[in-house]
Amino acid sequence: MLKTELHTHTSADRHDYISYSTTDLIDRAALLKYDVLAITLHDSWFDVRGVAEYARARGITLIAGIERTIERKHVLLLNFDAAAERVNSFEELGQLRRAQPDGLVIAPHPYYPARCCLGHLLERHAELFDAVELNAFYTSQLDHFNHSAVSWARRVGKPIVANADVHRLKQLGSTFSLVDAAPEPNAICAAIREGRVEIRTRPLSFVEAVTHLAGLGFGDLKRLVRGSAPRANQPVSRSALP
Repeated sequence: MLKTELHTHTSADRHDYISYSTTDLIDRAALLKYDVLAITLHDSWFDVRGVAEYARARGITLIAGIERTIERKHVLLLNFDAAAERVNSFEELGQLRRAQPDGLVIAPHPYYPARCCLGHLLERHAELFDAVELNAFYTSQLDHFNHSAVSWARRVGKPIVANADVHRLKQLGSTFSLVDAAPEPNAICAAIREGRVEIRTRPLSFVEAVTHLAGLGFGDLKRLVRGSAPRANQPVSRSALP
């Protein structure tokens, strides 16, 4: 079983202030004995080939990915090529899936209370999604949003993956997936589509949740101070989520 995180951001992300590099993320994941990482920057496809050998030397398989904004909603596209960066509609997403059947489409934090979350569009476009995310940002007292996602996934027969949606290195470890596959991107994605995945998760403490939110707020301030701006025709992520 491969210890897997499929939703991560690094300092290469143009829409969020992230303090650590891709190699920092790999080093931290290796220390925590992860086997697989997907790099999913906001609206920017990350070519993992430049760091794949670095990761392999540390026992980690990288999967290329993107957290793409499609019709104002966030969607995780994994194991596609750079064409994923040009998907702007759910119709185009369907075309991408048909052209690249080894790719994996995940609904991230679909029922969290942010405009970027899929909500009812998940059901409207259910056939486009291979799996649904259980997000690490929850406490024992507040987990309604994940319950809604898990309930929907079970009702329609979609696999569930557990992701930490990493924006700070300390997020790694509380929530992850175990995937029954060979350590190769196509095999990992196929195993998830087939439901050969188990989730491991624990709720955040109140202090962890507050600290995490404070860190995100500081990151938003840093981004504004630095004057970072999105590329033309690409919206800034406005999610209150990690």
